[in-house]
Amino acid sequence: MNRPNRPIVLGIVGDSASGKTTISRGLTKILGTERVTHICTDDYHKFDRRERAALDISALHPDCNYLDIMQLHLERMHYGQPILKPVYDHATGSLVRPEYVQPAEFVIVDGLLSFFTPVMRQFFDVKVFLAPREDLRQVWKVRRDTSKRGYTRDQVIDSLRKREFDSESFIRPQQHHADVVVSFAPPEGVNAEESDAHLDVRLVLRPTIPHPDLSYLFEDRTTGEGIRLKLGRDGGLPVDFLEIDGNVSTRQARRMEHAIWQHMPEMEPVGDSHFGDYEDARGAHHSHPLALTQLLIAYHLLRKYKDLAHLPFAAPVAALSRLQVTQEAAQELMPA
Repeated sequence: MNRPNRPIVLGIVGDSASGKTTISRGLTKILGTERVTHICTDDYHKFDRRERAALDISALHPDCNYLDIMQLHLERMHYGQPILKPVYDHATGSLVRPEYVQPAEFVIVDGLLSFFTPVMRQFFDVKVFLAPREDLRQVWKVRRDTSKRGYTRDQVIDSLRKREFDSESFIRPQQHHADVVVSFAPPEGVNAEESDAHLDVRLVLRPTIPHPDLSYLFEDRTTGEGIRLKLGRDGGLPVDFLEIDGNVSTRQARRMEHAIWQHMPEMEPVGDSHFGDYEDARGAHHSHPLALTQLLIAYHLLRKYKDLAHLPFAAPVAALSRLQVTQEAAQELMPA
């Protein structure tokens, strides 16, 4: 297969501690470390941690981020050009020396506001939004920020409370622009604090991109419980819902993995022991729902790679005025 004349760009957006890094890590293992460039758009903060506290503004607010520079860099990465990317040190809350980034075959972009403007969205080949159940996300955020970022539990809880308006106003509305929405949640009746090893996942598969045909897996009764594919509506539009239980059997999970790999004949299958992992205070664990989610997203990237490898390279199209985009997007996403 010929190599495309530009990188394939994936956008992963979600609120703080929604699992963006975990999803990205597994995708990198599937695609190959040497083929992936990963950048975080949260590096584009205007203010460090102390300045945000003094200004009483959260990192989730568009005014706290250089959206215009983010847009320019996404455009450059989309067309295979290097960038000098700012760097925000999450451990210390400080802005540090920028880094030179050369895009590889695949570019994974994760962050809080990557789908915020129409111009940003046009540079992504696949858009994924992470929407874990809110009580679960809060558990994840407390664990991460107390263990890796120097906060106390009370400080994290207070931060969540103060950020709720910005989450509701600016972060969650971006899921309407995603091709795939991924929602992890504890099984019914299970406390979020105790459920990590058996989290269920529900994927909204929107018709904005072509999804692999997995319907034949559900044509007979031998599939058993654990994985369901349903036709439904989301925002009034027809979508597929793929639901995978946290306790799905290894046999059923491997059956679906095999079916997805069959749609990627150019790729040498990677065993799920190499992806689908996450870490908590008790160590590293494997999750079949996570592995299947990562593999399905990888399918979309590889499909786009294959499609572009057979198409001539198109020149950039005229974009909206970058001076107008932020205001227009803010009006679009603000609640009525």
